[in-house]
Amino acid sequence: MRIGLLGAGHLGKIHLKCIQATECWDLVGFYDPDDKNAETAIAQYGAKRFTSLSRLLAEVDAVDIVTPTTFHYELAAKAIKAGKHTFIEKPVTQTIQEGQKLIKLVEKHGVTVQVGHVERFNPAFTALGGMQLSPMFIEGHRLAAFQPRGTEVSVILDLMIHDLDLVLHLVKSPVKKVSASGVAVLSNTPDIANARIEFANGCVANLTASRISMKQMRKMRLFQQDHYLSLDFLDKNAQIVRLYDTDAADLPPTDNLMEFDTQAGKKWLQLSMPESAPVNAIQRELETFHEAIATQKPPVVTLQDGFNALKLAHQILKEIEIRRNIAELV
Repeated sequence: MRIGLLGAGHLGKIHLKCIQATECWDLVGFYDPDDKNAETAIAQYGAKRFTSLSRLLAEVDAVDIVTPTTFHYELAAKAIKAGKHTFIEKPVTQTIQEGQKLIKLVEKHGVTVQVGHVERFNPAFTALGGMQLSPMFIEGHRLAAFQPRGTEVSVILDLMIHDLDLVLHLVKSPVKKVSASGVAVLSNTPDIANARIEFANGCVANLTASRISMKQMRKMRLFQQDHYLSLDFLDKNAQIVRLYDTDAADLPPTDNLMEFDTQAGKKWLQLSMPESAPVNAIQRELETFHEAIATQKPPVVTLQDGFNALKLAHQILKEIEIRRNIAELV
């Protein structure tokens, strides 16, 4: 299946490499009006440059959009109207209105659209496999050092949106309340933010994102009845602690148990580190995009998933703005 890349910047070049590493995609070429980006992409990957978007669209079955977020809607709309299957890096669009328009366009033209929430393919997350998850408290920290690249959007749309997608995927309950605070330090939009999200089923998610940190961290902890799960997206591993009663019928036949007494009687703790095959998450999401097209099944991360994360991100941004306006009045 023939694919074209739109945007050959830093992340776009990574996508170029991953497309070339797959067996399912035939890379036709790329479109990027920036000569410096284009020259580097040609030198490093030998990819063909198209100076006309319409000419590239005429030669492909699908496109991979890896441009700054401000261009996502314009490029995706042209590709979808041309009947091309479309992969869009996160966030799916810059505004809610743009996201709504894309949903209507896809309904009209019937193409497959997948959104690049890559942490769904991280071994730390996929290691959970078919485990039944019903978290009631989630805590996430996503910290990175400052880089000018990506600051055209806030840290919520740049970094926290990864965790927003994961939380919405895990909880599957309507959002009841959002509280948030954020500060713009080195750019014109929030560079550090914290959000507390309360769901109708009682689950609470407390998420922190920063792009002005001295160290990198991408961790999430999930708490549910009889389970505690720790996911490290940087080290790509997961730890699961499970609590058992002594009379539990499913007490595992293993010596990896720690016994202790509580007011409710004797309990057992089991620590496990489920294995997941090492994988290039970007390459894998592009492969599943192909699989969704070939089987005509919904992609792993649907356009609606991407829109839901975007909508929650903007709700958080709105709460930060309200808090900032109140502070200015005091």
